Amino acid sequence: MPLLSALGPVPAHRACGDVRVAGVAGVAGAACAVGAAGAAGASWLPLRTLCALGLLALAGAAAAQAVKPPAVGIYTCVDDRGRRLSADRPIPECTGKEQLVLNRDGSVKHVLPPTLTAEEHAQQEAQERKAAALRAQRAEAVRRDRNLMVRYPDEATHERAREAALDTVRLAMKTTGTRVRALQTERKPLLAESEFYLGRPLPAKLRMQMDANDASTQALQEAAAQQEAEMRRINRLYDLELDRLRRLWAGSAPGSLGAMPSASGPAAAAAQVPVSR
Repeated sequence: MPLLSALGPVPAHRACGDVRVAGVAGVAGAACAVGAAGAAGASWLPLRTLCALGLLALAGAAAAQAVKPPAVGIYTCVDDRGRRLSADRPIPECTGKEQLVLNRDGSVKHVLPPTLTAEEHAQQEAQERKAAALRAQRAEAVRRDRNLMVRYPDEATHERAREAALDTVRLAMKTTGTRVRALQTERKPLLAESEFYLGRPLPAKLRMQMDANDASTQALQEAAAQQEAEMRRINRLYDLELDRLRRLWAGSAPGSLGAMPSASGPAAAAAQVPVSR
């Protein structure tokens, strides 16, 4: 005869003893009690197995109570026909419209924007790119003005920088003038020699020397014109900077004066002077 049948009904607290699962004595004891209570009807099962079955049963019941569908909210909108529609999920009839997502008390949880067409999506991306470019321009203007004020804390510092930039071009212009005068000196004996060949072709060597002198003189004249233009450009750029700095020194916020009419920093590089012998 099985042991349980011989001993008769076993009290739950004696059959299970001090059973503890995951530190929760009450649940484990109740589960063992459930298993022990069924011992009379299923006496062929070991007592330990009955306790385990009871624990599984209670755990399943607790999990079933814990799992609840998430409260997503109530979707509502007005369709193209003017009807107020509501559902527990996004409404297909209103994909092109805003849909309100409501809490259970009727308050607005959030707004679901309309689904954009391919063309609308492209337009939105273009607008976002344009806005990002404007933000970058503003940030660059602020950075440029702050750097300008750090570089030139006062007007005297700015004027020294102007003179340094102009001195580079002045030196190039001086070199150009010296070379032009040298070419004019070199040309005098060539002209004197050419007078012996009036009405006759010039010798090849003399002709080449005069052509080289003419070409070098023309190149230097072009360089001198470029250097004069560079002087005007540098002065114009420093004038623009000085006007901007005066307003910044007076209290205008960096980035609030708009873009510079031309490059932010003056370029002081002079035109290269051609060298000819």
